Amino acid sequence: MKIVLDDGAYMPERAHSTDAGLDLKTPKPLLIKPKSLIVVDTGVHVELPPNTVGMLKSKSGLNVKYGITSEGVIDEGYTGAIVAKLYNNGDEPVILTEGSKITQLVILPVIIPDALDVVESLEDTERGDNGFGSSGE
Repeated sequence: MKIVLDDGAYMPERAHSTDAGLDLKTPKPLLIKPKSLIVVDTGVHVELPPNTVGMLKSKSGLNVKYGITSEGVIDEGYTGAIVAKLYNNGDEPVILTEGSKITQLVILPVIIPDALDVVESLEDTERGDNGFGSSGE
């Protein structure tokens, strides 16, 4: 996969060879206040493989220890810098140093339908339109 790094950006990397996500790091120190968010330009540009999508997913360590979450979608055709939105759901400020892991890029296959067809009804399924709590949990 082709990658371009802006000045000061860090190369995405996996901590372990079998990790699903590529860790993205902050190019500058961060202070994330409690119950707030911050937007971080990672300076990383990627050329995703054909028929894939890049999903930004929270780092479990940041989530469990500090309540920091992140979520995002990188479409195949997007080649701008990856920007991560970090949410501090905790009650304490979180300080991250330059080069800290902030989110991970997980690359997944994607199916893009040729067309969207409006119909009168959908096929019957066992679940149907039963939503939240329909399984009893």
